[in-house]
Amino acid sequence: MTSVLEGKVAAVTGAASGIGLECARAMHAAGATVFFVDRAGDRLQSIVADLGDRAHPLEVNLTDPASVAGMLPAILEKAGQLDIFHANAGAYVGGHVLEADADAWDRMLNLNVNAAFRSVLAVLPHMAERKTGDVIMTSSVAGVIPVVWEPVYTASKHAVQAFVHTTRRQMIPHKVRVGAVLPGPVVTALLDDWPKAKMDEALANGSLMPPKEVADAVMFMLTRPAGVVVRDLVLLPHSVDL
Repeated sequence: MTSVLEGKVAAVTGAASGIGLECARAMHAAGATVFFVDRAGDRLQSIVADLGDRAHPLEVNLTDPASVAGMLPAILEKAGQLDIFHANAGAYVGGHVLEADADAWDRMLNLNVNAAFRSVLAVLPHMAERKTGDVIMTSSVAGVIPVVWEPVYTASKHAVQAFVHTTRRQMIPHKVRVGAVLPGPVVTALLDDWPKAKMDEALANGSLMPPKEVADAVMFMLTRPAGVVVRDLVLLPHSVDL
């Protein structure tokens, strides 16, 4: 990949695995200095060890307001600026409402909604002051199509969509772009609680995609001309065998 992000500083949350890891690696490969943000500190150390000086581990607990408050200062101390923030970290809970665990709902909503919004707020003033920046949030196709199997996860991603659309408009005068990538089912740890039969069926019919496809979509969003923003990029698996 060419160095299209050379000179840029990026931070990606949930970067210890899955979509976040692939997106952070893609930005790094494109020349950016990248902060891999996650609560799994040991895992981050292992990941960046092979990537060189432009890759930095940053241990942050996104559900802890004090930890989130320290995220941007830590980035600025090492890199002096932040150009790209990818609010990717999230959780998944599916299933029938009659069999639901309300505490699991609360944990998911706190991470997918409250913590995601707080993390974006933590970086926006810096970008607004510099009159430049990209904020991308990992949403889901469930943010635009109600998925019967996952009512509360769907609700959390609808909230993300509402936040992206309104915040994008507010940040236009500050020259900060805000958009969302909306993947369908991706092979990540978030699907660990899918019933085995559902997972087997998805794998057999090609209705899951690898996280690298999402990373490629995010790179497309980041490399549009300054006067263009990709507000919503929906990405779905497509089996050629169907």
